[in-house]
Amino acid sequence: MDTVLIELTNNKALRLLKELEDLHIIRPLKRNVEPDHFVIAEDSAVYTASRRKASDYKGILSSDPADKMQSYVQQSRAEWQQPI
Repeated sequence: MDTVLIELTNNKALRLLKELEDLHIIRPLKRNVEPDHFVIAEDSAVYTASRRKASDYKGILSSDPADKMQSYVQQSRAEWQQPI
């Protein structure tokens, strides 16, 4: 059997899932679980992506490389403002 992770957007959907469970059509594995990744299905392709917060990246770069990167980004943005 396939396992599918879904996010409910309506309370009616939860009632419907409970009815399907009562009919032994589906079996919930866990409830109220925050996924660490999510799946995007487009046509027949399936993509997975990590769900990250900005706080997950805090402190990864030391201040010197971060300052150099910030300077480069500001310079690059300034170049985009110049007419060609």
